[in-house]
Amino acid sequence: MHILLLDGHFIVRQGYRSLLTAQFPQAAILEAGDGEQALYAVQQRVPDLVILEVSLPGISGIETARRLLQRWPLLRILFFSMHDELPLVRQALTAGAMGFITKGAGQEVLLEAVKRCLAGHRYIEQELAIQLACSGDQTRLDPRLECMTPREFEIFVMLAKGLAPRQVAHHLCLSSKTISNNLTSLKQKLEVTSLTELVHLAIDTGVIRLHGLVGRQAG
Repeated sequence: MHILLLDGHFIVRQGYRSLLTAQFPQAAILEAGDGEQALYAVQQRVPDLVILEVSLPGISGIETARRLLQRWPLLRILFFSMHDELPLVRQALTAGAMGFITKGAGQEVLLEAVKRCLAGHRYIEQELAIQLACSGDQTRLDPRLECMTPREFEIFVMLAKGLAPRQVAHHLCLSSKTISNNLTSLKQKLEVTSLTELVHLAIDTGVIRLHGLVGRQAG
């Protein structure tokens, strides 16, 4: 059995690799740090499961999943992310992922999700599943947001949650200029003129919850 662990942070990969190795000693745990590496790794050996972070340097996690599934439609993909916004979860599931859990869910949830996905079953973290059910599990984004690329949407979410552009650049391993260019594009596409308006749009469309912004400011 082969499991591909895809995360942009080496230390994070090492931690989860140790956890997975202890739980699945018969499995070969492979690693990739970005979408390009993942595409190459899967081309060399199609794994039984890909555990994929949404936030990746280079190609976004959502776009990576789309490219992988376009070429290997039976590939099992489990998103394991720091993000829990429902529109992002919907994007991941619409892209063809079998599961979605957050990094704050706990080790036992990750291990259960891996077991379920390896068995061919869909697994969504309980809290997220409840929220999706209560919202009607609508897979389409608000029409105002459909103009964005997966990477732009990811940056939009992080900015709306209160991260400064330089923090977004650091987290995604991108240059500040790249984030600045994306922000300019986002403002044009969304017809907003400031980060404050961007946050208001994110709240209005349900991308983020208002209580998650307490104590944060956007300018």
